[in-house]
Amino acid sequence: MVFYVLVTGVSALVTFGLAFLILKLSHRYRLYPKVRERDVHTRPTPRLGGIAMFIGMIVAFVVASGLPSMSLIFSEPLKVWGLFAAALIIVLIGVADDIWDLDWMTKLAGQIIAGGVLAWSGIQIYTLPIFGGVTILSPAASLALTVFAVVLVMNAINFIDGLDGLVAGVALIANGVFFIYSYILAVNTGQSEYFNLASLITAVLIGACLGFLPLNFYPAKLFMGDAGALLVGLLMAASAISVTGNADPESWGGRQLLPAFIPILLPAAVLLLPLLDFALAVVRRLLAGKSPFAADRKHLHHRLMDMGHTHLQSVLVFYSWTTVVAVGCLSFMFVPWYWATTIIAVGFVVCTAVTLGPLRRRTPLLREPAPAAVPSTDAVSALEAAPAPEATPASETKGHPL
Repeated sequence: MVFYVLVTGVSALVTFGLAFLILKLSHRYRLYPKVRERDVHTRPTPRLGGIAMFIGMIVAFVVASGLPSMSLIFSEPLKVWGLFAAALIIVLIGVADDIWDLDWMTKLAGQIIAGGVLAWSGIQIYTLPIFGGVTILSPAASLALTVFAVVLVMNAINFIDGLDGLVAGVALIANGVFFIYSYILAVNTGQSEYFNLASLITAVLIGACLGFLPLNFYPAKLFMGDAGALLVGLLMAASAISVTGNADPESWGGRQLLPAFIPILLPAAVLLLPLLDFALAVVRRLLAGKSPFAADRKHLHHRLMDMGHTHLQSVLVFYSWTTVVAVGCLSFMFVPWYWATTIIAVGFVVCTAVTLGPLRRRTPLLREPAPAAVPSTDAVSALEAAPAPEATPASETKGHPL
């Protein structure tokens, strides 16, 4: 555990230092786009923070490669190099989009290539722990499912990148929970390299988010841009695939049924809100006859602000839902199912009350106003019979309130 903390610290420090440098250079050379109509922020803000996160990840992996306890991860270097290559492709695509605003087909093609590189390197969904056992996938199905999962997660994370600190905070919470799961799973199954790789990826990503969040939290001084959001999605997908595609449900024994499905449930749980937002956006845009990747201002975080939440409150609502879903799902590994279900139910009730809070405060304003008084017939007749006032010269009205 100490070595994971060391790697996380290196990733955080390098990311923070480079992010601060990028912030200064961006302001000096005006490396920031204009404020778009759908943006929530009101002043131009640099959005190249993803570069700092990428370099922080690289440095952290280099440090990890020199630690004897993590040598097993690098015994098959193709996986690590494949992860680096996929991350580089995504960061280049993201930076180009942040600067030149690429069309959605170009971005999607780059994402598919990155997913293919990741699968080719060996980070692939080979099996699925379903029906209480392990289902082995064919090579074609394994490749297709891996690429689909990677592209889906990257876009889901990118879609919620609309508020200060939202992606970094959600990723920090989700990966913190996922790290606990992958680490415990590694201990229980004999420390195979897949689980160590998943834990290392998660630890590096936690560090990158920790280092970037101080400059990205509300009010944000620096955005991660598409480069950072897509990178976060890629790393989350890679760590989840490393666990989901290789975990054996039978290793948990027959004491409880639900822990056997944790390898599928937990990755879905930590990505519940991004995936929900992604699905709603795709359906909404297709029904409107638009591209599923056409930008708009109707995401979940936009709707929270329209309900009456402030910018910061909307971010905290996302944090709370992510915490409840991720921790609740993980609790099935430690407590009986009924206690875990209770934890989730109570969390849902609290989060729902907080989410709908502005609507309750606005309820009195929705009442119909009292009808205006209707003047009597005599009053109307008197007004009609009254002589019209004499016109006042313009010179006398100048300077008087109207």
